[in-house]
Amino acid sequence: MLTEEEIKEITAELALCGIKSAASIEALKVVQKRRGWVSDASIKDVAALLDMTPAELDGVATFFNFIYRKPVGRHVIAICDSMVCWTLGYDPLRELLRTKLGIGFGETTQDNRFTLLPASCLGACDRAPAMLVDEDLYGPVTPEMIDEILEKYK
Repeated sequence: MLTEEEIKEITAELALCGIKSAASIEALKVVQKRRGWVSDASIKDVAALLDMTPAELDGVATFFNFIYRKPVGRHVIAICDSMVCWTLGYDPLRELLRTKLGIGFGETTQDNRFTLLPASCLGACDRAPAMLVDEDLYGPVTPEMIDEILEKYK
């Protein structure tokens, strides 16, 4: 069940769009901002509000990397695995993060602090290799920077 606040925010987004389905990404972001992720029940509720089927909205949600369809940690680390980042040091960073956090891609640390995800592109080729922690973009990232970056996120 969507909360009154969520409905109010989604309705405000609808006012900016000529077609209800055009607000789908922003509507999903509203739910995720408040709940941390987008559940199947939320997909059904938002789809009804947007006059979409749950399958249509789920297609939108699963297409975008930063709409989370399962619970994530307090902080989400997305490491860019584009060709540019790959050639400029992705592998050592990926392995270091997996070792330090004790998790693989799509997993969350036991203390629920971090979730580690791959990202096909962060749009930061000029800063490769790049990674995003929540909304903070880092790059070029070196292995020596990882401890300092992780320490910022409690």
